[in-house]
Amino acid sequence: MDKQTITIYDVAREANVSMATVSRVVNGNPNVKPATRQKVLKVIEKLDYRPNAVARGLASKKTTTVGVVIPDITNIYFSTLARGIDDVATMYKYNIILANSDENSQKEVSTLNNLFAKQVDGLIYMGHNISDAVRAEFSRAKTPIVLAGSVDPDEQVASVNIDYKGAVKEAVTSLLNKGAKKIAFISSPLSEPINGEYRLAGYNDALADAKIPYDGNLVFETEYNFRAGAALWDKLQAVGADAAYIADDELAIGVLDGAIDRGIKVPDDFQIITSNNTVLTEMARPQLSSISQPLYDIGAVAMRLLTKMMNKEAVTEKTVLLPFTITERQSTKA
Repeated sequence: MDKQTITIYDVAREANVSMATVSRVVNGNPNVKPATRQKVLKVIEKLDYRPNAVARGLASKKTTTVGVVIPDITNIYFSTLARGIDDVATMYKYNIILANSDENSQKEVSTLNNLFAKQVDGLIYMGHNISDAVRAEFSRAKTPIVLAGSVDPDEQVASVNIDYKGAVKEAVTSLLNKGAKKIAFISSPLSEPINGEYRLAGYNDALADAKIPYDGNLVFETEYNFRAGAALWDKLQAVGADAAYIADDELAIGVLDGAIDRGIKVPDDFQIITSNNTVLTEMARPQLSSISQPLYDIGAVAMRLLTKMMNKEAVTEKTVLLPFTITERQSTKA
């Protein structure tokens, strides 16, 4: 028998049971006699029958698939979040469709349309910015959506994060306490709320508490990659910065390398604190001090929140904040 044409009907006929019985066995329904279950499972194995997820989805109006939009699949920050999402999805028997949006607003909209066209039961979105076009797609879709490691300032969309404002305030305050006088703030565009409305506010709060005036020359917007960080070094030196808070670990290593290439001693001459505490922070030399986010947990909690929304369970908190800590390493003074 051709594998492609094997159906639930073939299994039922071979096992001499009803199609309803085969369906109950496949779906793990306990209301099947053990002997019958064994007989059906043997036939399924013999015929190599694989249930058709599309057909099951049409029957139940559910596809048991979840779309996950990731801005940059090569960034360890996002891949760690995705692991937490995937593990919880597996636990609840959901399949993941992972889509890379390249942090491009046009691609984000087409990616969302593709996922919604596949009739996903829910969506986890990790983009740093919810553009008006993306928000319009969200509201049109009527599909449960959770942000993981992203913020919605309007709090219309459910999200799981840390307190970015509080974390950056604590990180910058620790640099000030270690003698830093001119601390640079380095992130991707401030038009992204996570940077402009939360992280920068934390930076400003720390400066205000220390009675240090805000200096726009110390604020840098760039891409999140190693080369962008290395290219910033001359600008940092030109403004006399003696420390930096950096919103991405790979970017931080770029800044660190730029400093070392110019013979600057870290942390004696220049201190660095980064944001995500990915494995990169321990691979760098000197190792990087960092805000420590529970990245895996953010992904896992986001997926669990989504399962509740997909099953129409009561959700008391749409905005979930998980705890953060500051991990001190060798890129800041003792």
